[in-house]
Amino acid sequence: MTKNFKLAPSILSADFSDLQSALEICHQGGADWIHVDVMDNQFVPNLTIGPPVVKSLRAKTQKFMDVHMMVIDPETLVEPFAKAGADNITFHIEAVDDPENIIDLIRSCGCKVGVSIKPKTSLSHILPLLEKVDVVLVMSVEPGFGGQGYLPGSSEKISSIKSFLIENCLDRVLIEVDGGVKLHNAGAVLEAGADVLVAGSEVFKSNNPVQTIKDFYKLSNL
Repeated sequence: MTKNFKLAPSILSADFSDLQSALEICHQGGADWIHVDVMDNQFVPNLTIGPPVVKSLRAKTQKFMDVHMMVIDPETLVEPFAKAGADNITFHIEAVDDPENIIDLIRSCGCKVGVSIKPKTSLSHILPLLEKVDVVLVMSVEPGFGGQGYLPGSSEKISSIKSFLIENCLDRVLIEVDGGVKLHNAGAVLEAGADVLVAGSEVFKSNNPVQTIKDFYKLSNL
């Protein structure tokens, strides 16, 4: 039986001209979190959304707002996103020189803290920080664009993090997986140790997004 988990549909794959409908899809499907991909066209080759959009979304939903900052100098955006209504703010380990400083900054703004790691980055860069965060986000594609395939080796990385968390009594830290998560591979990703699945194109590009969300949750009963 696959364990319970949280689904975080990524609005990066939704219709930006009608994000209200994207929220309705998440509500009707029963999604736990809303995943917001923030890109600055510098850390990654894409430009997406900023705090004003999060503020608008916050006014329309009480769901957990999961903000994933793929930006350089993330320190400058922590307070604006916190004030806009983010519940969790995740930064990339590759984007900072002093990760403990930004962890403290996010925490001081009243948000949960996430740290993310790109596919080619060694786990040694984040393992010492996991006792200080709430979420570790494993990128299973190269960040920048939605619709990519799940990279080989991602499940092994997830399993290694899960083992580290268990060995160090850090079970409270959630492992979030972002990139290439589909209905056909979600079970394996969960078995590897994931607690939160980010799904973008699989949800919002499907013929029936609400049913797709429900189908993800059926995995809990397998």
